[in-house]
Amino acid sequence: MVDAQLRPEGVNFPPLVEAMATVKREDFVAEEARPLAYIDRTVAMGEGRLLSAPAVLGKLLNEMIPIAGERALVVGCGSGYSAAVLEAMGVRVTGLESSAVLAARARKLGIDVVEGPLDEGWKAKAPYHLILIDGAIEHIPDAIIEQLTDHGRMGAALIDRGVCRLAVGRRAGKGFGLHTMADAGAAALPGFAKPRPFIF
Repeated sequence: MVDAQLRPEGVNFPPLVEAMATVKREDFVAEEARPLAYIDRTVAMGEGRLLSAPAVLGKLLNEMIPIAGERALVVGCGSGYSAAVLEAMGVRVTGLESSAVLAARARKLGIDVVEGPLDEGWKAKAPYHLILIDGAIEHIPDAIIEQLTDHGRMGAALIDRGVCRLAVGRRAGKGFGLHTMADAGAAALPGFAKPRPFIF
């Protein structure tokens, strides 16, 4: 996975590469999907949810540059794979999940998980140095941006007119800047539909 999927995509941050080589993806997917855990596409976690391809997570975290000792929130942590990768890098992680079944699975795998609406983030432990929205969404709610520290980083896959693009942003004071990196086939995350304008 590291040599065939991560390095060709420019994922080369040593602590990240080591963590992704160490954390066993097969522990975080549905039982019937375990033989497919390392393929370069989405894989079923269960509860109708999908785990994004390794390169999606790798490219986001490579740009976010997680540092040991930082605090992170993983929104839509599912069964806990992304949270486990961050923890293997020495990051203190809180996973937020809306599915009680997936949250319970993540806890069994040692992930600190809270349950609640994904689009609200988790204010109780804010602010965070890193926020990873673990899936494809239509927009980033202000409520989540406000939970970043000053100079905190956020990563997500944004859906724009049917195209999914990986994006990383940074908070500076009250401002938040976001830049897109590459198109990607990330798994959709529920609860982030863009508000539709009112039309007569």
